[in-house]
Amino acid sequence: MVNSSGVSVDKKISMAVIQRLPRYYRYLGDLLDRDITRISSKELSERMGITASQMRQDLNNFGSFGQQGYGYSVELLYGEIKRILGLDRTYHLIIIGAGNFGQTLANYRNFAERGYVFRAMFDTNPAVIGTYVNGIEVRGIVHLESYLANNLVDVAALTLPADAVASVVQTLSDGGVKGIWNFSNSEIKAPPNVVLENVRLMDSLMTLTYRVNQEDIVCRLKAAEGYD
Repeated sequence: MVNSSGVSVDKKISMAVIQRLPRYYRYLGDLLDRDITRISSKELSERMGITASQMRQDLNNFGSFGQQGYGYSVELLYGEIKRILGLDRTYHLIIIGAGNFGQTLANYRNFAERGYVFRAMFDTNPAVIGTYVNGIEVRGIVHLESYLANNLVDVAALTLPADAVASVVQTLSDGGVKGIWNFSNSEIKAPPNVVLENVRLMDSLMTLTYRVNQEDIVCRLKAAEGYD
């Protein structure tokens, strides 16, 4: 059995491969913007900082896209990855939490350009309920259940405090939401019918500072040993 992207649902594809797909898509889009129509696996992999072998293995999970002696058609490969990622359709999103970060998401222009359209925002704060963010009215969280009953929602972005997350997850699941994009610090468990993606901004920052610290240590050791 295959899914809508033509990939066998029985085939287990590693998360590392899946997480590289948006990078391929972004790099190929940049090439199209520069009117580059063909590229070899060696050239594309060098641009991305991975090996050509790794790139070919990644893409072979989804089919055969290149031709020996020709390389890849940039437009064709871009279109195939777009299809694999499901970007050939529109996704209806809502935001739960209209604070600073929620407003930043609602105002980010590239979402709509990729087919992700924010339709509604919800919050518990009377000071923001009834206001508008990028043309979207902030509704009271008490209206969430009725909104879901009358509107198609694919994904809900959670940007509210951790202690308020658990109470809305079941409501989202019962309302037919297919995916939860969780920016809170709460470790939630999604129901079986919902796909959960946790985004940990602080984890990413701490990983960065770890790497910065390691580079500092290496530089100090080299200096102590007399290296330039």
